[in-house]
Amino acid sequence: MTPMSALTAVVLGALGAYVLAMIGGQVPTDFALFLFVCTLVSGLYFAAEVWFFAPRRREQTVRALLEFDRRNRPAQNARPEVLAKERSALQEALSRRPWWVEYTAGFFPVIALVFVLRSFLFEPFRIPSGSMIPTLQVGDLILVNKYQYGIRLPVLNRTALELGHPQRGDVIVFRYPHQPSQDYIKRVVGLPGDQVDYHDRRLTINGKPVPMREVAPYFDPGRVQSYLQFIETLGSGEHKAIFSEGEGTQIRPALQHTNRDACVYSAGGVACTVPPESYFVMGDNRDNSEDSRFWGFVPDRNVVGRAFFIWMNFGNVGRIGRFR
Repeated sequence: MTPMSALTAVVLGALGAYVLAMIGGQVPTDFALFLFVCTLVSGLYFAAEVWFFAPRRREQTVRALLEFDRRNRPAQNARPEVLAKERSALQEALSRRPWWVEYTAGFFPVIALVFVLRSFLFEPFRIPSGSMIPTLQVGDLILVNKYQYGIRLPVLNRTALELGHPQRGDVIVFRYPHQPSQDYIKRVVGLPGDQVDYHDRRLTINGKPVPMREVAPYFDPGRVQSYLQFIETLGSGEHKAIFSEGEGTQIRPALQHTNRDACVYSAGGVACTVPPESYFVMGDNRDNSEDSRFWGFVPDRNVVGRAFFIWMNFGNVGRIGRFR
C-alpha cells in the first residue's frame, strides 16, 4: 500500500467508522478529539499550502517553462503541436499538488465543515433504548441542537457563550454524570431550585400537580405489550408518557447519586430539591427509565444540547420529523 492510499484509508476509515458507530448507537467518545486533531493538522497544511507550497510551485513552474521555451525555440516552427503538448504536460506535472498536500490540505474544507457543524450546530445521535417511548423509539436517528443553550468548546466541554438554558419539557442529550463518556437522553422535569415530587406515579412540581389526562393505551410491538398512556403538560407544551400496568417500578436510590442529601425517598416515591445549575430529568417511559429519580441530577456542564428532530429510523422509515 502506498503512503497516499494508506493515509486515505485511515481518514476515510475513521470517518466511516464514526458513521457506522453512530448508526449502531455507539459513537466513539474520543471522536471529538480525533476530529479536532484532524482539523488542526489539515488546517496547518492548508495554510502552508496557501502561503508557502503553492507560491513556490508557481515560481518553479514559471522558471521551468521559461527554460523549456528557451531550449525549444529553434524547433518551435518545425513541430509546434508536439511542443505545445509537451509544454502543457510539463506545466500540469509541476503545478500538481503532492499527495501529502492533497490528502491533508485538500481535506481541510470538508473536515472543518464537519467539525463546525458537529461541535457548534447539530450532532446526530441514535436512540439505543426504550426509555423515551412513545416520544422516541429504539433506532430513531435524531439531531441535537448544540447552540440553543450556548456555544460550548469542543473537547473541553466548557461554555464559551451562554445563549439560554434547558426549559421544563425539553428533551435533552447529556453526558451521564456517573460515566461522562456515555450519552443519555431524557426530558427535563425540574429546573434549578424546583421542588420535584414523584409519588404513586403522580408528578408534582413546586406543590402543583402536573396536568395529565389519560388517552388510549399504547401498544409496543417490540415487547408485544400494552401500556397505560397519558398526555402530560410540562412547561408550554404537551407530550405523551406511558406506564406499565400494575404497581410499576419502586423508586430507590442508586449506589451512585449526584446529591443524595437533596432527595427524600419513601415507599411511594421520591421528593427532591433541584440543586443550582442542575436539572431533574425523567424518561417518558416512566416505569422503564433510569433517571434522576434513581441517580440524581444532571449538571448544566454535562448538557450536550436539545434533541428536536428525527431524521431516520431504518426499521420504520416513516418516523421522520420534529418532536418535543
